[in-house]
Amino acid sequence: MGSVDFRIIDDALRAVASEEKKMVYARFFKTAKGEYAEGDLFIGVTVPLQRKIAKEFQKKITLKTIVDLLNSEYHEHRHIAGIFLVEKFGKEKNKENRKEIVDFYLAHKERWNNWDLVDNTVYKILGRYALEENRPEILEQLSMEDNLWSKRMGIVGTMYFVKRGQFDLMEKLVLINIQHPHDLMHKANGWLLREMGQKNEKRLYEFLEKHYSKLPRTTLRYAIEKFSPWVRQDILKGIFR
Repeated sequence: MGSVDFRIIDDALRAVASEEKKMVYARFFKTAKGEYAEGDLFIGVTVPLQRKIAKEFQKKITLKTIVDLLNSEYHEHRHIAGIFLVEKFGKEKNKENRKEIVDFYLAHKERWNNWDLVDNTVYKILGRYALEENRPEILEQLSMEDNLWSKRMGIVGTMYFVKRGQFDLMEKLVLINIQHPHDLMHKANGWLLREMGQKNEKRLYEFLEKHYSKLPRTTLRYAIEKFSPWVRQDILKGIFR
């Protein structure tokens, strides 16, 4: 079975691209001067179409082609590289090969340089590996790096733990970056806290009560979305019963 190269994936993406989507994505993902994704370029391909293309070529994709995609200036190339890598990791049973994919992900972490690229890959690869191999320090280290996307990898990676009812690591990493200046971290922290609340509302309530004074408003609002309206109103006022 032959492999597919970058050009074949690029051709497939461009064949279904939309000029309208290209312009919409450039605004949505904040690519203007001074914004967090300044200079990022788009072809204009929806995620469902990317997934359809990835499914077609998954069995023929190699890490070399994924590197070529990750090194592209176009967002969709990097995004579909993530789709390929998540699928490859999910189906891999060999322990050494799984470690190779994790090492590959970390070696190219500067290319996962937008929130969707991080959120759609990190917990399914690094988060899963960290839990199954008892390597929480992978996510802890990312949380302590200076780079915004590394920090987001750290906290979003804990989603794999949270979905399985393990909250200690997530709470620890939220506290590491609880007062980070960027809104994307406030949202990520709130999102993970909310996910904990879906599993254990009492645990979330206790966390919010203990750390209320340090929580940015955005984090708090995200975290309490699933509480009843009257509880939300109390928490926003700092009232805990």
